Amino acid sequence: MSARTESEETYLDWAASTPMRPEALQAMVQAAQDGYGNPTGAHHRARVGRRIVDDARDQVADAVGAEPSEVIFCGSGTEADNLAIFGAHATNNGHVACSAIEHHAVLHPVQHLGGTVLDVDSAGQLDIAQLRSIANDDLAIVSVMLANNETGVVQRLDEIRAVLDELAPNALLHTDAVQAFPWLDVAELAAPADLISLSGHKFGGPKGVGVLIVRSHADIKAQTLGGGQEFELRSGTHNVAGIAALGVAAQMMASERAQVVENVGALRDRLVGGIMQALPDTIESARQVGDAAVEKVAGSAHVCFPGIESEALLFKLERVGIYASAASSCASGAQDPSHVLAAMGYPRELAAGSLRMSLGFGTTDADIDRALAIIPECVQTLRAASA
Repeated sequence: MSARTESEETYLDWAASTPMRPEALQAMVQAAQDGYGNPTGAHHRARVGRRIVDDARDQVADAVGAEPSEVIFCGSGTEADNLAIFGAHATNNGHVACSAIEHHAVLHPVQHLGGTVLDVDSAGQLDIAQLRSIANDDLAIVSVMLANNETGVVQRLDEIRAVLDELAPNALLHTDAVQAFPWLDVAELAAPADLISLSGHKFGGPKGVGVLIVRSHADIKAQTLGGGQEFELRSGTHNVAGIAALGVAAQMMASERAQVVENVGALRDRLVGGIMQALPDTIESARQVGDAAVEKVAGSAHVCFPGIESEALLFKLERVGIYASAASSCASGAQDPSHVLAAMGYPRELAAGSLRMSLGFGTTDADIDRALAIIPECVQTLRAASA
């Protein structure tokens, strides 16, 4: 069997990881060549590395509405989330909380610390009444992601901030904006947050580099000790090449976002609409609750197919070169049941047929055409086989 060509592949897993932008890759290679000196040193080569890091810090700060001194480079979005939760808890041993639909990089630290996992409604929106019930002077941090990694649902951080200001003024608000940054004006929508996490490979940068924005008034303690890099909050020699690439990708994403959202939003609507026309019993997750539309990021096309198993569908799709996902992927690559859909009240048998198709800045009309030609047929084949 001959190898499948890229023209026969349709990538619909941008929420998991994106291809690197050529400009970011170029910056990465150049920084690896020029910035090999340790940025914490004093000689010329060290200063070259430090200048590269500082330039990227400025780019990220501009993209998210922060001061350069508030940009803390980490090894991943997961590390940024962990630093936020554990770092805030370590300041006063206070209580921690998060929503039930957080990425496991937030959910697991909160559970590890014996914190509160807050409910969401059927649209995936945080239960504000429950938040009010736990908000007090003992609360150290609340973490609520700006856009969900499975469903794309956008949270209203200003409402959460208002509760904390009223009842828990010393509590920090953290938002995992890893999925939000490619689609939303994080500078505006995450302005109520004290701590903001980003990950380079979600918007055209490399894997292995992330960011935690730590507002100047926010007090957290370092969790990685050693050389005292990153304003004493994250020790370790800088990944100069990765940081340079992340800075370029962040700058490009912020400048192109409006056009990308317009283009990709139309593609997403055509994809979901076409699938629902071909398979009328398809359920688009959290798209509308009652008469109210739910705000979702433009790249999220998350649906549930009654009567099928996600893993069987994903296997069939991969064989023809369509790459998507279902729930969160674990380290082995297997699919875990979706804790997000469970928290939103979806029956397990319906959630078992979920499909997360995520689009990005490189998605094309041809991708959507091919997906619409293949996905409904695969679903119908699976249903016929199980009848």
